[in-house]
Amino acid sequence: MKFKRIAVLKGGLSPEREVSLNSGAACARALRAKGYEVTEIDVGRDLASRLLEMKPDAAFNALHGQWGEDGCVQGLLEVMGVPYTHSGVLTSSLAMDKQRTKLVLRSAGVPSPEGRVMSRHEAAGGHVMEPPYVIKPNAQGSSVGVHIIRKGDNRPPSELASDKWTLGDEVLVEKFIPGRELTVAVMGDRPLCVTEITTDLAFYDYEAKYAPGGSRHVLPAKIPEVIEERCLDLALLAHRSLGCRGVTRSDFRYDASAANEQVYFLEINTQPGMTSTSLTPEQAAHCGISFPDLCEWIIEDASCLR
Repeated sequence: MKFKRIAVLKGGLSPEREVSLNSGAACARALRAKGYEVTEIDVGRDLASRLLEMKPDAAFNALHGQWGEDGCVQGLLEVMGVPYTHSGVLTSSLAMDKQRTKLVLRSAGVPSPEGRVMSRHEAAGGHVMEPPYVIKPNAQGSSVGVHIIRKGDNRPPSELASDKWTLGDEVLVEKFIPGRELTVAVMGDRPLCVTEITTDLAFYDYEAKYAPGGSRHVLPAKIPEVIEERCLDLALLAHRSLGCRGVTRSDFRYDASAANEQVYFLEINTQPGMTSTSLTPEQAAHCGISFPDLCEWIIEDASCLR
């Protein structure tokens, strides 16, 4: 055991706060079961003073979304000299920006849907590409604020231009890829397996991800072996090309009807969910890694200068 006193960072200030509270609580229980001294910190703007008071050996970052997953908290932990889990400052910041992530990964050979970034007001003004297409905040996770514009829709949703919109002014508009939703977790240098996600809802949105019964996970996915290998290879390539550390999860669409490329990268999660319905713990369990063992591996991988 490299570390003893662990601060589990959870909650935070982003729209993904509730998911993070659940992830953090689950990870804290698992780490206590492994013999660590754990303090759970519901992260606010007083995080630095809380850490100075506690003096942890390491921080388990169970935050999701803005400030917790985008390099901000990582930078604070670097300045304070507190070893932390998951990816470092540069990678976290880059991976939170969906379009810049795609640009980097395309140069590494990871295919992704055509798209571009624009203001939410421009996207709300009328069709900016031929439907079907997807509009999503360029720097949010957990499918928060995602809209699918289908053939026959008169225009994008008006809420994009609303004063109540709180998900950033930049949105990514990209071609909709039909087919099946697949995902792969990577643990260090090891892609775990491929899960297919199905839902009875319109698409795999926030509700489908986190509500009990909102989605069904099939693992290993019932797909051709060549597609399975393609997904595993692309997930590891994305993890390595972005400089990720610890655990990540990459999401893909598989279109079996496509004549050429059939697997498209959608996005990478540098701090994937660790709730009771989360995909990464499921894949780890499928590979014989219990949830406490997974959390122990993540915290023992913690460091600064990641």
